[in-house]
Formats: sequence, C-alpha cells, structure tokens
Amino acid sequence: MYFGGDYNPEQWPEEVWLEDMRLMRESGVNLVSLGIFAWGLLEPAEGRYDFGWLDRVMDLLHDNGIQVDLATPTSSPPSWFRRSHPASRLVGQDGQVVSGGSRHGFCPSSPEYARAAARITEQLAQRYAGHPAVAMWHVHNEYGWANASCYCDASQEHFRRWLRDRYGTLEALNAAWGTLFWGLTYRAWDEIEVPRNPPPGLIPALELDFRRFSVDAHIALFRAERDIIKRHSAKPVTTNFMIANCKPMDYWKWAAEVDVVSNDHYLQAENPGNHIELAMCADLTRSVAGGRPWLLMEHSTGAVNWQPRNLAKRPGEMRRNSLAHVARGSDSVLFFQWRASRFGAEKFHSAMVPHAGTDSGLWREVVALGQEVARLAVEGRVEAEVAIVWDWESWWALELPWRPSSELEFRERIETYYAAMWREHVTVDFVHPSHDLSRYKLVVAPSSYALSQEAGKNLQRYVESGGHLLVSFFSGIVDGNDTVHPGSHPGALREVLGLSVEEFHPLGAHAEISLDGGQPATMWSERVRLAGALAVRAFASGPDAGHPALTRHDLGRGSAWYVATAPADVRPLLRDLLDHAGVERPRGLPDDLEVVRRGRHTFLINHGDSPVTAASVTVPAGGVDILLEE
Repeated sequence: MYFGGDYNPEQWPEEVWLEDMRLMRESGVNLVSLGIFAWGLLEPAEGRYDFGWLDRVMDLLHDNGIQVDLATPTSSPPSWFRRSHPASRLVGQDGQVVSGGSRHGFCPSSPEYARAAARITEQLAQRYAGHPAVAMWHVHNEYGWANASCYCDASQEHFRRWLRDRYGTLEALNAAWGTLFWGLTYRAWDEIEVPRNPPPGLIPALELDFRRFSVDAHIALFRAERDIIKRHSAKPVTTNFMIANCKPMDYWKWAAEVDVVSNDHYLQAENPGNHIELAMCADLTRSVAGGRPWLLMEHSTGAVNWQPRNLAKRPGEMRRNSLAHVARGSDSVLFFQWRASRFGAEKFHSAMVPHAGTDSGLWREVVALGQEVARLAVEGRVEAEVAIVWDWESWWALELPWRPSSELEFRERIETYYAAMWREHVTVDFVHPSHDLSRYKLVVAPSSYALSQEAGKNLQRYVESGGHLLVSFFSGIVDGNDTVHPGSHPGALREVLGLSVEEFHPLGAHAEISLDGGQPATMWSERVRLAGALAVRAFASGPDAGHPALTRHDLGRGSAWYVATAPADVRPLLRDLLDHAGVERPRGLPDDLEVVRRGRHTFLINHGDSPVTAASVTVPAGGVDILLEE
C-alpha cells in the first residue's frame, strides 16, 4: 500500500530536503511523485539539460527507502518554449491566444510541442530507467485540465485529417452529420471548420466529433511519451486521470493505454453528500480499471484552493476519505502535495506538511494515517452485483444546446440513483452500454440519452438472459451522431422496454406532479404507450395524468423497468427492484454508514454525527479489526 504524494523539492533550498527525508520516514511515506512540473529546470534552454539537482534528490529518496513515481514534466512547457514556438500556443474557443503564465498553455496538435515533449522524455528515460528508486513512470499530468481542445489553425488541419481517416469520404461524413439540415453539405474538406466562436445551432455531430478528435489528440501525445519510456524501462507507466470530474476526457478509451489506472479526486467541500460523490468516483475509477486495483494519485489533506469557498476538512475527515478510496479498490493513499507551497497559484492548497509545520493537528493526522496505511494488507477485488451505465459520449450529447429542458444533466440522474444505492449499502460498478453485463443482477441506465442500436441490443440480450434493467426517462433517443433513431422514442430501447413514447412533457421550473400513490415527482413527464409492458404506477397529475409513469416488461428470463419522470425519492423503487433481482445487501443499518467489502476485508466507515455501535453491525465470527490489531 503506497503512502505519500507529489514532491516538489525544486521549490525549496537543499537544506530543507534533509528535513523532508526525516519527516517522510516519520509519517510512513514510501512513494512520491517527482518532477511533474520541472521541465523549465531540467531544460533551462532548448537542448541544454541540467539533471544534477534531480540526481541528488533521486539518490536521497532511495537512500531513505522511498520509491519514486517519476514524471515526464510535459504538462507545463518552459517559458522559453512558448517564446521560441509561438505556433504551439493554445487558442481558446473565442479564437484568442491564451496567455502564458500557467500550465497546459499549449496546443495538443502542435508538432513543435510533440517534438519537444519527446526529447525531454527521451532524456529522462535514458538517464533514470535503471535508477533503483524508480517504481513507476508518470506521464504528463491531468490531460485535458485546461487545454482539452484547441481551436487554432493547426488543430483545424489536424481535425480535417482525423475526419478523413474516420469517414473516408465527404459523402459518408455528410450522411453521418445530417448536413442536409439547413443546406450545410460540405463539398471539400477545407470547408470544415473547428467550432471556434460557433453560431447558435451548430451541427451537433460536428461538435461531438470535435470532442472525440480532441481526446484522440491527447491520447496520441501520451502514447508517444509512453512508448519512448517503454524502450528503456519495464516499469509500469500511468498518467493521472480526473475521472467523473473531467467531462472532456473519455476514460473508457483512455484506460487501455495505461499499465495501471490512477486518479485524482478532490472533495466538493460544500456538498453535504460529498462522501457519496467520493465513493461514486472511486467506484467509477475501479470500473474504468476493469475491476483491478488502482491508485489514488492525488487528494487533499484539507482544503483545496480553487473552489468558491475552500472549506477545511473536519478532524477525521481525511482519514475517512482515504480509507473509503482503499475500500473501493485503491492500492495507495497519495496527496497533492507533500509540503505546502509558499508561492504560486496553489499556495493555499493543503499539504501533508502544512504552513503551520509539524506542531499542528493536520500533521499529527497525517502521521497517524501513515501508520494505519502501513498496517493495511488489503488485497483482492471489490465485487458488485449492480451496475450503472456511464458513457462520456452520452454526457457530451445530452448537454449540447437545444435539449427539451435545461434541467437535463448527465450526472444529476446518475448521482440520484447512485446515492440511493449507497444508502442501501449496495456496492456498484459502472459499465459502458456495450460491455458484457452478464455478471450483474441489476443494471441501471439513468442517463443514456445517446445509445447506439448495438448497445440497445446488448441491453436487450442482458434482460432476455435473466438480467433486470432499470431505465430512466430520455434514454435511447439518439445515436452517436445525435441523430434520432427511426420510429418512436425511445428508439434504441423500444423493444427491451416494451413501450413507446409519444411526446415529451418537460415541466416548468419548480413544478411538481404526483404519481398514483401520492409520491411527488419533478422535472419531467411523458406520454407513454404500452407495447408489451405493464403499467406499475401512473401519473396522478400533470400533462400525462392517467398514463403510465412506471412500467415493467418481462422479457425472456428477465425484466426491464422504465421510469418516465424524476421521483422525489427513488429509494422505494430501488428497494423493490433490488429485492426482485435478488441483490444481497445488509439491512437495518444507518444511512450514513458506508459498507464495502474488498476481498476478505469489510470496511465500515461512519459518516454520520452519531456513533454506530457494534451491536448494530454483524461481524463475522473470528473477525479482527485490522486497524486496532498490533
């Protein structure tokens, strides 16, 4: 189990490094990420390298028994690079060149940047591949953080080449994009423009393809650096994802590129349910990793520096956050950063060694946590009987302009259903709609607006084979190009759900309707027509009063359920479906008690304000508390 975080010794005089080593040993640090933002020091002028300071730090860490996750510093090109290669500068969607003075200020399609990144990576890989401190390699940092897309001329040419590779002919592109609408048919490749300062009503498929292209541009940069490292070193290579909180990056696509999935997660300080959002992100990270263990590469000891109000964590909250990640599959507890910076944009971001130094409550919590992590010998996988469908491309499509309601948000429905299952103490995996679903007893699709016919058939086969499926409203409507499926809604899911939707009836702001049992609902209503399904509940008020609101379709050996609105409380429905699907879970526990099983270990984490007594939790005979065991 790794414990540590980002280490930036270049910010401090060398006499501080010896104190760092002593404090790292005291707190149990055994891994640091090194060199992430050091390009300007390692290559102070183009083609001139200075590795002396890094040599000394690497040797010092090794001598103190601390391993290194060695980074390529390519997320933050030096200032000289920007001056020498002005064509590499990032251009925003407004068409303006983004100024310097921060990281990520480069175009992902810049050939000058790609060559420079390859050179510094080659130098690092040659020099340190055999260094005994290196445990793994860390390429770049948080791809897509500030430059998910660039709108410069080089990106435009690259996008056109990408489109030619994807479609082959303009005829195929025009058909896929539906350019007959408004007479926008393209007759030459150079007529296609990146969506810089886009007008209202931009071709939706153009926007979606530009996002896919942007993901591929970043992946190409990662591959280039990774492959250079692989020529010199057999150690694993990763890059830190921002899963669940980075909409532009499709991490299902990214996962195949790394040797181990790693993720950064920062608590949404003012969200009262932030511990549930943390669990969701951890479950999604594990799922992107294919169920294998993963690494928590960054989280915070306390407050961050970039939220509207950066609330400090309460006593014990850092410990709970850290162990919740471990419970859900992480083999590390790593932070940004080791020592709080005195200058720069993140000087008010918390750290393992705070500005207050070691005579502080935060430092004592860090030391105590390090001692606990050192005792954790947690192995094995987290097993789940329930899955939630998550697709980044559906996220992009659902939140394009001109949808039926501005309240349609991809994460809103997913987080609603996830939170209800968390409070029911049900562990959840996340899946892409094309994945093999056969091992799950229940699959929930809360936000599957964009769904291919093939994915719809996959869900149908799952149900016919004995699975149970729950679908929320406005799902299965369009394909990957945002083209409505032929026939009535929900095109890709009509057969499996056994119904059609005649008309959408989004509700006005703050409007509320009720179902026939008196339960309130908001946001959405629709006119459902049964075609094999049975009505379980009906609308009691609103534009669809008397028509089905909740349906069930028995198909093959399974069942498919459809919810045509946003119930104020989805837990009663989920309880019924969990029982119907035979999903095992503990009963009668407090809502705020997190319960996760990983391998042979069960984690019980109390997020409430009241103690949870042993009498309320069933502990297996012979069970041992591994955090109290000496």
